[in-house]
Formats: sequence, structure tokens, C-alpha cells
Amino acid sequence: MPDPTIKPPSPRPRRRRSLCGLCLGTALLALIVSALVHLVSPQPRPAPAVRFSVIIDGGSTGTRAHVFAAGPDGRPDLARSAVMRVSPGLSSFAAEPARAGESLRPLMEFAKEKIGGAVAHTEVRLMATAGLRLLDESAQEAILASCRDTLRASGFRFENAWAKVIPGSDEGIYAWVAANYALGALGGDPHKTVGIIELGGASAQLTFVSDEVLPPELSNNFTFGETTYTLYTNSFLNFGQNAAQASLLEILRFRGSSKNGTLVDPCAPKGYSRNEHVTVRTSSDSRSTLENQFVDNGNGNFTECRSSSLMLLQEGNEKCQYQQCHLGSTFVPELRGHFLATENFYFTSKFFGLKQSSSLSDFVHAGELFCNQDLSTLRKHYPNQPDEAFSRYCFSSAYIVALLHDSLGVGDIQVEWPLGAFIVVMQSTNSKPSHTATSSTHSNRQWAAVLGMFLFCGVFLVSRWRKPKTKIIYDLEKGRYIITRIS
Repeated sequence: MPDPTIKPPSPRPRRRRSLCGLCLGTALLALIVSALVHLVSPQPRPAPAVRFSVIIDGGSTGTRAHVFAAGPDGRPDLARSAVMRVSPGLSSFAAEPARAGESLRPLMEFAKEKIGGAVAHTEVRLMATAGLRLLDESAQEAILASCRDTLRASGFRFENAWAKVIPGSDEGIYAWVAANYALGALGGDPHKTVGIIELGGASAQLTFVSDEVLPPELSNNFTFGETTYTLYTNSFLNFGQNAAQASLLEILRFRGSSKNGTLVDPCAPKGYSRNEHVTVRTSSDSRSTLENQFVDNGNGNFTECRSSSLMLLQEGNEKCQYQQCHLGSTFVPELRGHFLATENFYFTSKFFGLKQSSSLSDFVHAGELFCNQDLSTLRKHYPNQPDEAFSRYCFSSAYIVALLHDSLGVGDIQVEWPLGAFIVVMQSTNSKPSHTATSSTHSNRQWAAVLGMFLFCGVFLVSRWRKPKTKIIYDLEKGRYIITRIS
């Protein structure tokens, strides 16, 4: 008979071995399933560290290709941006639209050099501005069709809808976005943003946050992050620097048409002359070509040039149907806060060597010194500049003072609107779910599940091997399993 004092063997080791086998088998099964899913599923490509985009600014006097880069978070990496310009502008190819596409090829080669192996994944967008807006629709489409052919064959990502003529309001908003992003004001208090006054070749843009009740056609809501901005934005066609100078010459020539085809141009230096057949604007706004030649004689008078510019800016003011019209018959609300003057404001101030902290009085002083000199003196001071540049910069200095101070009552960082367009495009792109990111996350979750199963089994076996006086909890905050003793 068995000895009653001797206890039978405990069956626990067998149970422990069975639990161990079950746990390891489950973990092994999970590993096999995960591996099979991983092999069957398409392998996701890792997200590139840098994303590029090319924005082509089709301006009136030239075309610029802006190469922008952004990190994985979508924020622009301005240190890696680059720009190249070719001239003339796209609008100059109205008679030969096929040449418009050819003019983009050097820009595409430049962008390829800057981007390298990521060309096939990089979007290219063409945004034409006031130069093309001045052409009729058929001429616009012929030029855009030529450009689309070149962009489609460039090797970049491109869709036909990405080459278009943008409205002046978009151009103004993009410039505003670019400026406030560069200054760190985008996404914050609307009243701490800066306004934009942009002087192009064919048009001028004005964009800023306004609390006034605005006409619907001049009001735009722009949302960045969680902040929505109510913007006054308007494009003043024919008020750009080159278009305004041409308009002023037409007015002066019409006034001088009764004086044997001779006029005095206060915006050109003494000794400067221009001989050409011209088209003048009559009082009924019709146009006729004169048979004789006009001789433009420069008078070099900054004060007269400024007053003539103001007269041009106020033309049509009597037709104003709003409370106030600073430019022609167009409504402009009261300007408040700080403003940045860009494009030709910047280029003109750079020509005169003005500093960022320069005031309008400095601008007036520089313009007076420049305009009042004769042509021979200017040639000595600026040997590398053509004579036409002297007339252009004399006019621009006076026109800028008349526009900012005399018309708008405005009392330098170089910012260009393509940067704003890039930020807007990146923001809309990043709001969409990324298939690559989702696939990568799904793969990571599979392997995390397998590792979690092994970890659970390991902890379970340790807890069963020792005396069951512990408990296991999962710390959500620290993301790991914790074994605690039961007191």
C-alpha cells in the first residue's frame, strides 16, 4: 500500500509545459501570418526627406521658375529654394505662340539641375499674370497650349489644369501669404499681419486684412491652420510700372500732338530723346496711329513727373461710386497697420541703393538727384545701363512716391507671390491622406502586434514559472508592460 504521508507528484509542470507550448505556438503563428501578409502586400516606398515643387511665374516682362523644397512636415525649406528668369514675358509671343513653350525649356533644365533624381515626383505649375490677362482669350489659349506641350514633355509631374492665367486677386493673396509666412505672422492674430502692395509690370496688387464691410468682389476669406483671415484684395490692371509709364507717354503725346509732334517728358533726363511712330488715346478713348513721328525730349524734373503720375492714378476718380477711391474709380478701404512694398518697389529701391529702413523722404531725395541730372552725367555714373533705364527709373521713383504717399497715404524684404502659391499648394496637399504613410503605418502595426505577442508570452511564462504573487499591467503612457508584486 502506498505510504499516506507521501503526496502524489504535482501535475503543474505538465500544465506549465502545455501553456508554454500554446503561447509559443500562438506567437509563432502570428509571426508566420504577419510575414505572409508582408510578402503579399506591396512594399511601400519610404517617404522622401525633401519634397520639391516648381512654380513658374509668367509675368509681363519675363518668366521665372521658382524651385521650392519642403521637409516631411510640409514646411518650406527656403535655404534650398532657387530661381531663374528668362525674358521676354509670355505675352510677347502672341504673334508666335509656339515660341512661348520653347522659352520655358531653359527654366526646365535649371529646375532639373536643382532637383536631381526627384524630377518624376515633382509637380510643375505655370501661373501667368497680368501680361497674359491683357491679351484676348484666343491668344491666351494659344500661348498656354504651347506651354503645356513643353511642360508635359519635361519629365515633371504635370496636368493641363496646372497651366493657367490666374486672376489678380489670387496673385495678391499669394503675395500676402508669402510675406506673412516669411515674417512668422501667418497663423496668428489677423491684426498682427502685414499688408502687401505689389507693383508689377502690367498691374499693381493690394492685399491686407480689413475690418470694414467690403464689396463681395473685393473680399476673400483665407484659412491657414485654425485662423481665417478676411482680406481686401484687388488687382489694378494697367497700373503696373511699365503699363503706367506707357499710359503717361500716351497722354503727353496726345497733348503735344498740336505742337508738331514734339513733347517734353518730365520723367526722362535732359538730353534723352525717343523717335517713333506711336498710338495715342483720344478724348473718346478710341485709338489712332499718327502719320508723323513724335520726338520725346527729356526734361528731367522729378516734381513734374510725380504730379503727372498722380494725375494718371486719379484718372476716372470722378466715377467713384464708393466712399473713397484712391486709385481711379476703384474702392480701397482705409489702410491700417504695416505694409510691405514688393516687386518693382524693391527693384527700384535696390537700383538707388536704399536701405531697408529707408523712408519715403529718402525715396524722394534719391529720385530728385537722379531725375534732375542730364543724360551724359548719368552715363558716367551708370556705364553698364542703357539709356532707356534712366527714363524707366526716373519715372518709377516718382510713380512710387505718387502711388504710396499721394494716393494710398502710406507713410525690405524681397517677397514674391510664387512662394505664397507654393505654401497654399503644400497646405492643400498635406491635408490629403498619404497612401505611402498609411501602408507604412499598417506594416509597423503588424510587427508591433507580433512583438507584443512575444512580450506578453514572455511575461506570462515568467509569471507562471515563479509563484503567482505578481500581476501584469500595460502602462498606456509609457507604452510598455509592467510587472508589479501583489502585496
